[in-house]
Amino acid sequence: MNSARPFSDADLAFVRSNFPALNDSWVYADNAGGSVPARGVTARVTDYMSRLGVQLYATHERSEEATRLFYAGHAAAARLLGADEEEVYLGASSAANVRLLARALRPMFAAGDEIVVTDLDHESNIGPWRELAESGATIREWKFDRESHELTIAGLDAVLRPRTKLVCFTYVSNIVGVVHDAAAFVKRIHAAGALACIDGVAFAPHRRVDVRAIGADFYFVSLYKVFGPHLGAMYGRRDLLRRAKSQNHFFISEEAVPNKFEPGGVPHELVASIPGILEYFEQLDARLGPGPAQIDRVFDAIARHEDALTAPLLDFLRSRKGVGILGRPDADRVPTLAFTVDGRDASTIPPLLDAGNVAIRYGDFYARRAVNALGIGERNGVVRASLLHYNTPAEVARLVAALERAV
Repeated sequence: MNSARPFSDADLAFVRSNFPALNDSWVYADNAGGSVPARGVTARVTDYMSRLGVQLYATHERSEEATRLFYAGHAAAARLLGADEEEVYLGASSAANVRLLARALRPMFAAGDEIVVTDLDHESNIGPWRELAESGATIREWKFDRESHELTIAGLDAVLRPRTKLVCFTYVSNIVGVVHDAAAFVKRIHAAGALACIDGVAFAPHRRVDVRAIGADFYFVSLYKVFGPHLGAMYGRRDLLRRAKSQNHFFISEEAVPNKFEPGGVPHELVASIPGILEYFEQLDARLGPGPAQIDRVFDAIARHEDALTAPLLDFLRSRKGVGILGRPDADRVPTLAFTVDGRDASTIPPLLDAGNVAIRYGDFYARRAVNALGIGERNGVVRASLLHYNTPAEVARLVAALERAV
């Protein structure tokens, strides 16, 4: 039984103490673009760079320590995704990781095989797959519902074909914020004989990631949006990663996962800092209840707190004449709220909040196809306010007050 409880004031004070970058006068409400890092992450980067300026795999003591910390970081990334170490590779960003995966999988597709992409995703899960058309693949587009702004089973069924080999979709759109039933989508995709590649970037900071529970074949997150360093983590089923073609030097074995997907390596100090994310979750879990560490309990409490933060912001936006919110307000959603204002260019609104030290953003957020499909591209897209569990009710009140003056 899940014993999670919402955050108390003391819990929230503890949370805030773990993020030194929050110790100023600003309200950070642009967290979907990147969270601030946890204290344990920044401390590990500093420690590594201060003491371990050596190469890996040497026989001396410092190199052995550096190598151990590097592999501990890999293991922590795999644990965050609910995967085994050899099923996860790291790279500079999710966009870079997906592009590398697309190149690695290219030999697995024959001319006429079909790949499905959406018009809702961040471009990182669209563009690299569309480029496989140059190798003979046929690209089909799974369109999101223009009323709800969500992907649907009906929309998926409309594009599945006997030759569909791969379907790429987002767990949570970074401009809509609604949580899709990814497990149901994957079940339908697998029934059609295809593989599923899931963009979990906008989901991961808010809910527990478990790639096995949803049956993902490929799944990616951006660690710098989950309180970590600026790296992306990509999961792939073990058998699929072994079949995929190496993207490293010719002498790197095709069995060498994840090394064959990390050409040139990954910044050692950043990888070594990843355990700081788990350390923070474990410390937060210890405050929430006795017993063994339960990361599920942490994310349940995070969701409860974020729901409470989102409610007054949603209520305000729904009450404001001329404001249109992307996504159904009553849907299961994370605290990422994008909206438009009738007669206003999105670019005019965030600067009005800067004077009050409230940070939000505008744009298409690399979901340009979705913004264009909604007919708002010429107005510079949407205004987006995005919260995380380290935000406070008082900060949301400041955000609402600032928006009240701006819109």
